[in-house]
Amino acid sequence: MRVAVGCDHAGFALKQTVCDAILREGHEVVDCGTNSTDPVDYPDVAAKVSAAVIGGKAARGILVCGSGVGASVAANKIRGIRASVCHDTYSAGQGVEHDDMNVLCLGGRIIGPAVVPSLIHAFLGAQFSGEQRHQRRLDKVLRLEATGVPGQEETS
Repeated sequence: MRVAVGCDHAGFALKQTVCDAILREGHEVVDCGTNSTDPVDYPDVAAKVSAAVIGGKAARGILVCGSGVGASVAANKIRGIRASVCHDTYSAGQGVEHDDMNVLCLGGRIIGPAVVPSLIHAFLGAQFSGEQRHQRRLDKVLRLEATGVPGQEETS
């Protein structure tokens, strides 16, 4: 699997650890920058990673900023991206299995390098379940994305 990776200056220190973990899992890295601690705005990096995922250059993406929150907010503004901050393995895997998450966001100022390999393993090793309840919920999310208006369906 090809995985687009990008970070802002606050995530730069963790970026190489992320890339190394992806490679150890047997996947390929698509480097979307940044390549230094010089200031860069996280929405710009989120756009690059998201473009790689949407454009088919990568199957999934990983963004690293200071907290992971800004990158997640920016990436989720892009149609077709389902991004979340996940600093535990359950969420990193379950986000894919239940919600078809395609971009993992990490906080470079929140987590250390020791937890990265297990997060990458959980995220890249998971597949969307396609179970009826998960598909129904994903379909509702996709309708929200398409219309920008909450649906009137029952919330079962």
